[in-house]
Amino acid sequence: MLAVAFTVGSAHAQAPSVAASASVAAAPTVTPPEVTPAELASATPKKAEPAASPYGFEALLKDSDVVTKTVLALLLIMSISSWYVLIVKLLEQAKIGNQSKAAAKDFWSAGTIQQGCAKLATNSPFRFIAEAGLEATKKHEGLMGHVPLNDWVTMGIQRSVDRVQGNMQGGLSVLATVGSISPFVGLFGTVWGIMHALTAIGISGQASIDKVAGPVGEALLMTAIGLAVAVPAVLAYNWLVGRNKNVMADVRAFGGDLHAVILGSIKAA
Repeated sequence: MLAVAFTVGSAHAQAPSVAASASVAAAPTVTPPEVTPAELASATPKKAEPAASPYGFEALLKDSDVVTKTVLALLLIMSISSWYVLIVKLLEQAKIGNQSKAAAKDFWSAGTIQQGCAKLATNSPFRFIAEAGLEATKKHEGLMGHVPLNDWVTMGIQRSVDRVQGNMQGGLSVLATVGSISPFVGLFGTVWGIMHALTAIGISGQASIDKVAGPVGEALLMTAIGLAVAVPAVLAYNWLVGRNKNVMADVRAFGGDLHAVILGSIKAA
């Protein structure tokens, strides 16, 4: 009797475990969803971008007041003007150099001065000087006739040479002005920035670096910009003056030779 009861109890005890095994075996297998590379890249945390410096040139443009922006605008205008003059004068000097070669090749090989002038370009300074010498011989009359012809022709050629030299020096005053005043314009911006630094110290009541770094950095940038505008202007001025001397040496030599040819042709006539 006890054996039958034990057997029945054992059967009841094993029934839940068999049922659990059957339920596990019957349960479907769940496959995890596939993750695409795009989803994986979007899920990957990105590195934090470095914050913009509050003390750079961009911050100067963004946070500066009207006075500082005006100073920057003046320095920009002066810088553009100096570079414009430099490029224009270099092209002009190169053009006159080519015209000097053309005059040496074509003018002196002509039969007469009129024929030589016709071979030169209309805007050539050498043609202008030659025509001025011829015009002096034609106007040697009336009160002007009391001046010796040699002196009168010399004066006419010299005036034309001076006119060419004046045109060659045009624009150099811009470079001289920019080179002399731009450091002081930048210095004004420096003083203005230092005043802002002192004002920030006074308002905060403490001379911490975060209170004064911005205005002091603004002041130093203004000094650097002023020097960056002045140095190229001064160098360009000195360079162009030296090149002008070489060009004017050819022009004066042409004028002297022309003077001798005109007087010789008059005496031969």
